[in-house]
Amino acid sequence: MLGTMDAIRELQAIRREVERALEDYTMGEWSFPFSQMSFLPGLAGYAYPLINIREDNDNLYIEALAPGLDKDNIEISVMGDSVRMAGEKMPVRGDIRPEAYHRNERSAAKFVRTIDLNTEVDRDRVSADYHNGILLVTLPKSEKSKARQISVKVD
Repeated sequence: MLGTMDAIRELQAIRREVERALEDYTMGEWSFPFSQMSFLPGLAGYAYPLINIREDNDNLYIEALAPGLDKDNIEISVMGDSVRMAGEKMPVRGDIRPEAYHRNERSAAKFVRTIDLNTEVDRDRVSADYHNGILLVTLPKSEKSKARQISVKVD
């Protein structure tokens, strides 16, 4: 029992060190991933778009929060067990000089995000819909990766 308590104390100490280290990455009132850096490569570049992933027996669903995109600027590709979402968020008003802004929090730039699925999908049946700023990618599971019900025999 004593060894277990030592391990728990050690893990708690590591957690506190990680939290202290992450505090150094805050940027004023805004912190990762909610900053103007969200579109820049490096620290926060992979956090856009913000996503939810869910599944049922037949499909995986990726819901990406991506307002202000033109559907023609969105690229989705599936390779192995990962999905790559790429695109470009264009400036709202391209004719205004950057120095004319008093405040500019709506960044515009190219983005790329790759998500590992850990499940094989049927690439030929993947579909994507974009509505009201939400990108919904439906990824049908391959037959061999679907859950299979096993019956229990009783003697």
